[in-house]
Parts: sequence; C-alpha cells; structure tokens
Amino acid sequence: MYVKSPYPDPPPLPDVNAHYLFFNRPDQAEWEDYTFHVDPQTGRKRTYRQFLSRIQDLATAMGAPVAEGGLGMRAEDGEIVGIMSENCSDYIALVHSCLMIATPFALISSYSTPFELKHALTLSKATSLFVDAKFLPAVLHVAKEVGVPLNKVFVLAGHMKGRKSLSDLVKYVKAKSMPTVAVRQAKKDTLAYLVFSSGTSGLPKAVMISHGNIIYSLAQALVVQQAVAKVYTPPTPANPEGIPVTLAFLPLHHTYGLHAYCFRACLTQNTFVIMSKWDIELAFKAIPKYKVSTLMLVPSIVHQIVEHPKSKHVDWSSVISAKSGAAYLSPELAEKMATLVPKDSSLSEGYGMSESTIAAILQPFPGVLGGRLRRIRGCTGVLLPGIEALLLRDDGSPVELNESGELWIRSGNVALGYWNNEKANKETFVDGWLRTGDQFRADEEGNFWFADRTKDTLKVSGSQVSPNEIEDILLAHPQELISDATVAGVSGGRTQDEKVPRAWVVLSPAGKKLGAAAVVKELETWHQQNLSKYKWLRGGIEVVKQIPKSPTGKTLRRVLQDKYERHMAKKVQAKL
Repeated sequence: MYVKSPYPDPPPLPDVNAHYLFFNRPDQAEWEDYTFHVDPQTGRKRTYRQFLSRIQDLATAMGAPVAEGGLGMRAEDGEIVGIMSENCSDYIALVHSCLMIATPFALISSYSTPFELKHALTLSKATSLFVDAKFLPAVLHVAKEVGVPLNKVFVLAGHMKGRKSLSDLVKYVKAKSMPTVAVRQAKKDTLAYLVFSSGTSGLPKAVMISHGNIIYSLAQALVVQQAVAKVYTPPTPANPEGIPVTLAFLPLHHTYGLHAYCFRACLTQNTFVIMSKWDIELAFKAIPKYKVSTLMLVPSIVHQIVEHPKSKHVDWSSVISAKSGAAYLSPELAEKMATLVPKDSSLSEGYGMSESTIAAILQPFPGVLGGRLRRIRGCTGVLLPGIEALLLRDDGSPVELNESGELWIRSGNVALGYWNNEKANKETFVDGWLRTGDQFRADEEGNFWFADRTKDTLKVSGSQVSPNEIEDILLAHPQELISDATVAGVSGGRTQDEKVPRAWVVLSPAGKKLGAAAVVKELETWHQQNLSKYKWLRGGIEVVKQIPKSPTGKTLRRVLQDKYERHMAKKVQAKL
C-alpha cells in the first residue's frame, strides 16, 4: 500500500550549512531581544542575543587554528566531538557551535554505563569530548581505554581542577578579542551529527544525520505551521514577554529533545525553561512559576504526571499545547492528561525515529487543509510534508486498507544511514526507502494507526499478536486496578521457538487495596473476555513495582523477558 502526505511538499531548499536557517534568516533581524533560556534551579537567564554571542565565541574557540589560540577543529581532519552531559544552555550552544564550523558531533547518553560508553566512543570514533563534570571520573577511564587523548576531554558543565572547561574556552576568546570564525560551508549530504539508535534490532547504531536532513525537517515543520495558521490563532501566552514558554526536560542526547530544544527552538521566539533532567516536583513548581505554555512529553512522563497525587493541585492554566512522542501513547492516558490542562489546549501525539531525523507522522490540527484533516482518537496521524510511505507484509507484498504492515518511508528527512555499519545499512536503508521496523495500518484518508514494533510482535498459532493491544485491554479494566503494564513474549509456546504473551503490571491504589492475587484473577477474567483466545496471556501475569523504561520513555521489555527466562531456567535446572 502506497500513501503520500496530504500536505504540500516543502519548497526547494538551499544547499547550505543549517546554521544559516537557525540564526541568519531575514525575519530574525526584526526580533527584539528576549529571554531564551532559564535555569529553574538557579533562576539564571540567558537572552537570545547573549546565546548567539556564546555560540560565536565557542565556535571561534573550537574552529580557529591552533596557531591563533583555537583548538583547530576541522571535519577534514576526522574530528568528531562527543557530547555527554545532562541538559543545560551550554549543551545547546555547543551543538550550534559544531554546526557553525561544520564539525560533526556525537550525542552520547548521560545515562551511559561504562560498557555503553565504551561502545559509543568506539563506534562513533569521537576524537574529543565535552563532558558534564559529574561524569568525568568514569569517562576519563573509558576515554583512555579507547584512545581519546585526555587533553581533548573538556568540561561542559561544572568544574574540575586542572581541566579546561567550555567556559574557559569562551573566556579566552573574549580576553584575546579573537575575531569570530566564519560559518563553514556545508552541503546537503554533509554529516551534521551522530545519534544512537537500536533501529529494528541489535546493539545501538550511530545514525548519520546531515545538514540537509535538518533543513528538510525544519521545512516540514514550517509547512505544517503555515497550514495551522490558516485555521487557528493561538492565545497570547501568559508570561510577561508574551511569547511561548517550553519546559525543556527531554534529554538532549535524544532526537526528540535535540530538535525540540535546539533546532525548532530557533523558528520563532520562545523561552525554554531547561531542566537538567526530569524531576516531577521541580516541574510542578516551574510550570506555574514561568507560565509554561508548551509541554513536550513522552508516555512514561504522562503516566507519572496523571498518577501523581499533586498533579490535580498544579496550576496548569498557562498550558496552550502539549505533544507526546518517542513511544505509543494510549488513548486512555491521553484522556487523563487532557483532564489536567485547560479544555481549549491542544493535546497531540506523533511518531518518529532517529533514522527519520525526528518525526514522520503527526496528528493534524483539526480542520487544516480546507477541513480535510481531522484528529481521530487513538490515531497516530498523517504523514508529514514530503513523505511517501509503503505498508508491506512480511513477504514484501503491499497490505490492503486497514491491514497492518511494516512502515517504509522515503523523504528528505531520511538519514544518510548508519555510521560504519554496512550490514545494518543494507537491512534498513533499501533503495532509498527506510524500513522503520514498526507496524501500522492506514485508511483511505491517509490516517495511520500504530500497531506494534515489528520485532516485538508475537506470532501465536500462526497469527500475529500485538503486545500493545493486550496492554491497552489490561489498562482499560473498569476498576482501574493497575497503573502501568507491559506485555512481551516468553518461552512456553507449542514449539520451541514460539513465544507466548506474558504481562507485567503495576498495581494502582485500588489494586493495592484489593491485593495482588485478586488483581491477577480479575485481569485474567477481564482480558479473556475481551480478546480472542490466541491472544490470551498464556505466559501469565506478574505484579511488579515498576516497569523498566529508557530515559526517552520506551518500555524495556527485554529486561523483564530476560529476568523471567533466567528464573525459569533455574527452576528447570533445580528439577534435574
């Protein structure tokens, strides 16, 4: 099945360094200075012009020749800047400085264990590092092990005696009155950065995103914004400057946070309240204090918010829009969130992945494109401008309307490929198409519904079983006995390689009152009443304290699966 985006294609785009579109657009010359970044823990603020000056000074420190007092970083010399830090204003400045001097950077998770860090550094071949001071002891050991020169490890945030920091580099440029380096040339296919993704399987891979990918994704956002502007004028934000305020807590090493807070942040005047990491208590204070109008969410955060006893006492009146991404958001969870924010605020979700730069499918604003597009409960949305899609069965044949199949996409926002991984490139990037590894179905109007991850989909008795479908049923129990659930395949099928569904659930207050055994019995009866027999939880239901999730909100089913399989293996061994 072939589907084309209903939106107009993005216009022809300049083949330039993405920096020009972020900071050198004609409309920006008319902007009055405004508060760009706020640290909610310290209250420190940085204006837009102060931030732009920071970028230019840092780019000069990094890009100027060594003979002139700079670090002499050049992509032509194989330079790749590794970044490992929690969120902060200087993290964003560093990203833009790298783009300005057309030197690629690698986004390394601040949650990395030494094993994960070694894999990231080895794979990315980072030649220098900017690191949050709190992570330096672990990073220095791994950097030495993989061959990163220790004199090229700099402090991004915080301080460490005897080691240069990002602030030190900027201070030197100012003290020496060094002339600002020019924006370096970059083309459509010039590598901009590496972001890590597991793709459809295997260890994390480094996705190559180009300057052209970034520019195309920005153009897609602008086409959507222009369509919305024809049918909707948002209310003036409640903050004193009268501009939108975004609570920025998603990790910047992830595609979602990077684009929301680094790139799309430059399209219009906007204030970003930057949290170093998610802290629900701090968020509940910051939202009313700074009159936050925009929330970028992931399902696990939505879950925490709606289940928190203080959420109903927070002043949400300033919120104009909330968006959820990175993982599937159930309609029930979305509805609970909608009860907290003002009735006229916009609550939407979308779908994307690192390999598509950021987004591919987005719920449309109701009534855009002459009333042709509408927002449907439970629907992921429609293709973004300029995207073509195929929905294919396992055998490569096209699906019919409303039949689930693997999503393939083709567009200017599809990544260059994986860095130094030819095998994965051949499997994922096929004849100009990106195999997403995700299952969707689409209707005659081009609306897409998420079905499941291809790699997580189970086949029981020859039929496909969606873990998400079972999870939704469990969470929909009328007595609301559980607050979270996940389903995955475990051993126990009719054949050695067949997996059967097993559920792990977290009790709600009502569930705790009833008791774990009684809840399991209730859920057994409930899901068997609502699902075909082949979808039943033949692997059982287990009550756990929490469902493990990644920093970006994706459920780590594998953690629970492996724990269960190890437990069962021990039981079998004990009987022998």
